[in-house]
Amino acid sequence: MRVEGIPASPGYAEGPLFDLDQPPASYKAKASAEEEQAALVSAIGKAVGRLAALVETADGDAAGILEFHIAMLEDDALSGPALAAIGSGQPADAAWRAALDNEIAGYEASDQDYFRARAADLRDIRDQVLRALSEDSEAATPPGAILYGDDIAPTRFLETDWSIGGGIALKRGSTASHVAMLARSRGVPMVVGLGDEAETPTGAALLDAERGGIIFSPSPAEIETFRRSASTFADRQGAARTFLTEPAVTKAGTSVRVQVNIAYPSDVDGIEIESCDGVGLMRTEFLFGKTLPDEETQYRAYRKVLEWAGDKPVTIRTVDAGGDKPVPGFTVEETNPFLGLRGIRLSLKRRDIFRVQIRALLRAAIHGNLKVMFPMIATPEEYSHAAALFAEEQAALAAQGVAHRLPPLGIMVEVPSVALAPEDFADVAFLSIGSNDLTQYVMAAARDNAAVAHLNAVRNPAVLRLIAAITAFGRERDIPVSLCGDAGGDPAAIPALLEAGLRDLSVAPAQLAMAKAAIADIPV
Repeated sequence: MRVEGIPASPGYAEGPLFDLDQPPASYKAKASAEEEQAALVSAIGKAVGRLAALVETADGDAAGILEFHIAMLEDDALSGPALAAIGSGQPADAAWRAALDNEIAGYEASDQDYFRARAADLRDIRDQVLRALSEDSEAATPPGAILYGDDIAPTRFLETDWSIGGGIALKRGSTASHVAMLARSRGVPMVVGLGDEAETPTGAALLDAERGGIIFSPSPAEIETFRRSASTFADRQGAARTFLTEPAVTKAGTSVRVQVNIAYPSDVDGIEIESCDGVGLMRTEFLFGKTLPDEETQYRAYRKVLEWAGDKPVTIRTVDAGGDKPVPGFTVEETNPFLGLRGIRLSLKRRDIFRVQIRALLRAAIHGNLKVMFPMIATPEEYSHAAALFAEEQAALAAQGVAHRLPPLGIMVEVPSVALAPEDFADVAFLSIGSNDLTQYVMAAARDNAAVAHLNAVRNPAVLRLIAAITAFGRERDIPVSLCGDAGGDPAAIPALLEAGLRDLSVAPAQLAMAKAAIADIPV
């Protein structure tokens, strides 16, 4: 029986199902409230210690996730209600579970995908402490198993040995979750949004994370078909690696620039600069966590990537907070945040915070080939106001004798108003198409909603028509145009993007080889 879901990380996996939803062992109650409180504090400490040990061996994105978990566990706002409940007579395990379940319910009820995705982190935190309370350890994952359940904890992912195969199949989950990000960066097949089965399946399964689906109790014919598809996918991946260090060129000799998208400065540690044409998108949201970053912290982060890239361009996006990326002390609660105060709108509203980022970018610009772009631009006035702030801070730095440089300033094309009237933005230095949001807004369909996922397609004629119009406008006005959304790394979408006139794509580092191979197979 095949069940359809949403691909979160492409690939194929064949193996036994492993139930992610196994409950921890039972807790032994203590003699007094004081002992219960001490037990909870000790369990939180053990969970923090376990996470800290994982951080020591984790790379950039994984370390950032684990540090977020540690910060949450060390926050009194999370443990306070549980300790108070223990003082009122509840045992430690029940008090902790109730406090965390209340938080989780609030996240899961949100209409924002960011909050729903973060519910998995809270469940992970909850279960880490419950296991420490009961002195229980998680059951070992069988080699090559397909992990199946409601959702998966980031720590479970990081502690699993994926070198011998395996995959992830989730009844719910999200393509925007921390685990989905980790799976894509490590090439672990993952499907989300499978829904509930009447009975929990057992035995072997086939996970098709290229198209999005899983087959329970497969027949011999289904196994044979699956293995052919998996073999073809593996052959494509193997062949693609030969293109990694070569320039991207079509069969007809048309050159295509292929840059990388990064979320953390440490992401570049695992990338050979010779394999790409620069950084087409460096997100800066990672800096805006539980506290707002100061100028020096931002400057050091930007400088690291610029020095790594050398003469190649690095396009840094000013903070794209709001929507599915809330930031404490910066963003505001809204009923419809995707259509609210997010991206450049928020930065212009909170100029005190924006000016700090601007100064850090101006100072870092002397260390490489920096370009800066503004997210969620909808009107020419927004661009003008943002550019004026750069000019003001440049003048201030010059007056202070601080070394700096004004980089080229461009915009993201993700709001349909820009795509429909690009002539209003003829004075920008460059245009970068954000295919994720542009597609979402054009089709009025969230890409993480399984019920409408089929509508959220960059290859829809309406979306492609807008991309072609933007590209044509750029050629006419000699304004560089690139694309930095997920579509740029999708081999199935790349032919349509090149046909629409694009010659500059930015992709996730793990997608570099497959993107270059797809380009090499295009006849134009």
